[in-house]
Amino acid sequence: MLEELKERVYRANMLLPAHGLVTFTWGNVSEIDRETGLFAIKPSGVDYDKLRTEDMVLMDLQGHKGEGGYPPASDTATHSELYTAFPQLGGIGHTHSSWATSWAQAGRGIPCYGTTHADYMYGEIPCVRNLTEAEIQEAYEKNTGLSIVEYFAGKDYEAMPAVLCKNHGPFTWGKDGAEAVHNAVVLEEVAKMAARAERLYPQIQPAPQAMQDKHYYRKHGANAYYGQPG
Repeated sequence: MLEELKERVYRANMLLPAHGLVTFTWGNVSEIDRETGLFAIKPSGVDYDKLRTEDMVLMDLQGHKGEGGYPPASDTATHSELYTAFPQLGGIGHTHSSWATSWAQAGRGIPCYGTTHADYMYGEIPCVRNLTEAEIQEAYEKNTGLSIVEYFAGKDYEAMPAVLCKNHGPFTWGKDGAEAVHNAVVLEEVAKMAARAERLYPQIQPAPQAMQDKHYYRKHGANAYYGQPG
């Protein structure tokens, strides 16, 4: 079972360069096996063209390494906090894709200007706060995760499977690693479209709420009808 998990995580990580979401080693994907409480994640600083299935690192949610010859991704503690707080998460992705990261560096959430955004993410994609100096020095990656958890308290993290960390970059999630990458691709395209739309028309406003609702709920929830059954 865990060998299959490592294979899925390897394949999900290899989707990042395939979709142009990473430069060098700037990204990672993980996926959790809820039965064992272990998740597999990319090792830190290993080039994608040298990455192998057996290089994936198994971790528990307390930060202990279960298997793997390399240290895990430096963002592992962020993944751990998200898996701990959000029980429906099955996979997490982190990149420094240029358009989404540009919004993060500007400290801005991404408004929902159109139906491409609304099909996947309900409402404005949030940009969470900077960490304090103490939080950075104490446990930077752990507190990055906790800042995301703090923002989503009382909110629907499944309806918004993406977040920007101010001055850092994006995290996305889904039912598994592959879906987390899918949402990272969507996020990057939505970020690009929104930036272009604002440049074309600086007075732009978010799409009408009725349109946002229609496009989100026709793909999600009990009354969804988009796509094929099964």
